[in-house]
Amino acid sequence: MSFAITSLNFSNAKNVLQEGLQAIARGEHECDLENLAQVDSASIAVLLAWQRAALQNHSHLHFINTPENLVSLASVYGVNDLLALS
Repeated sequence: MSFAITSLNFSNAKNVLQEGLQAIARGEHECDLENLAQVDSASIAVLLAWQRAALQNHSHLHFINTPENLVSLASVYGVNDLLALS
């Protein structure tokens, strides 16, 4: 089971965070980031919160089709390994 997002930045982070937490609670374990065009530091915070929520549910969240701008931002913050972006 997977879910996808198209926008994740400071202006919508709170809503997207909640949507992702609901998806994880339903048992979804994969997030498709292919159509994610705009990212900022809030994006990293949301992905980390989702990963933490998945671990608390004894699961692991996989991020797939990660855009290069998000990989670069995660690298700047030193969290590439924590997020396992692909």
